[in-house]
Amino acid sequence: MLNRRTFLAAGALAATLAAIPATAQEMKELNFGIISTEAQSNLKPNWIPFLEAMEKGIGMKINAFFAPDYAGIIEAQRFNKVQVAWYGNASAMQAVDRAQGEVFVQSVAHDGAQGYYSLLLVHKDSPINKLEDVLKAPGKFTFSNGDPNSTSGFLVPSYYVFAQNKIDAKTHFTRTVTGNHETNALAVANKQVDLATGNTENMDRLKLTAPDKHAQIKEVWRSPLIASDPLVWRTDLAAPVKQKLKTFLLTYGTKQQGKSDEALKQELAILTKLQWAPFKESSNKQLIPFRELALFRDRTKIENDDKISAADKVKQIQEIDAKLLALKKEAASS
Repeated sequence: MLNRRTFLAAGALAATLAAIPATAQEMKELNFGIISTEAQSNLKPNWIPFLEAMEKGIGMKINAFFAPDYAGIIEAQRFNKVQVAWYGNASAMQAVDRAQGEVFVQSVAHDGAQGYYSLLLVHKDSPINKLEDVLKAPGKFTFSNGDPNSTSGFLVPSYYVFAQNKIDAKTHFTRTVTGNHETNALAVANKQVDLATGNTENMDRLKLTAPDKHAQIKEVWRSPLIASDPLVWRTDLAAPVKQKLKTFLLTYGTKQQGKSDEALKQELAILTKLQWAPFKESSNKQLIPFRELALFRDRTKIENDDKISAADKVKQIQEIDAKLLALKKEAASS
């Protein structure tokens, strides 16, 4: 007969086993998070063939995980509802800081470019022709900003367009709304807003999916080059699964022994639909320039805030400068 000690021992063993991360053999499925750069109905046809190839390549079922905004993917990864995800650099920072994330590979543009550009977009008939036309006209135009966790839709223009010109986007426009890249571009094309953020990757895609709308849009500002998007896995993902994932991604779309020309052609066609070429290896160091960007933006905001006392302002700026110095040291380390 089982006694109380046996039950306690069994309970302790169960608790111990529950705390042990799943091994590659125990894990049967992976959830792959996809940020909402456009409508889910548009994303699915391009992503599903890639995830099906990944499923076959690593021998595990892969489930596509969509959310209405970037935060939904970050939170899902935080609570282990998503184990691997595609992010922009700004949202990847949040995943690394808050969701046990780690950058392990980086996408490459279909033309081989190592990055893309943030844009400000207006209707082709707009009187706005350059950034200065926006800066010198407070209270005149409506604006659609990007998702707060978007690199090109929010972080980059927040610094280069607004912080560097000492402008508060919340008060500079008669009305400010938020949308993903596709929504913003269509809002401009349909004259629902005067100005919106976007990026070159999504404008290239819009040219294919809605050429009539693309023709209605003109670019009035372009950022410095932004590093291509990373893929992020949870740090506690089993090591054998990590190895399978990385091997699959770094060899997908590349010539390999035993891979037929037809198979290679098919892989490259799937990547092209995602506007990508074969991946390259990466790490959290990819995020350092964007961390610096966010800190510079915060520093500028503090410097221009008259509500902060002189003493507090000095203290906060010193704290930011210390973080910037630490990032420079991290970037310089091997």
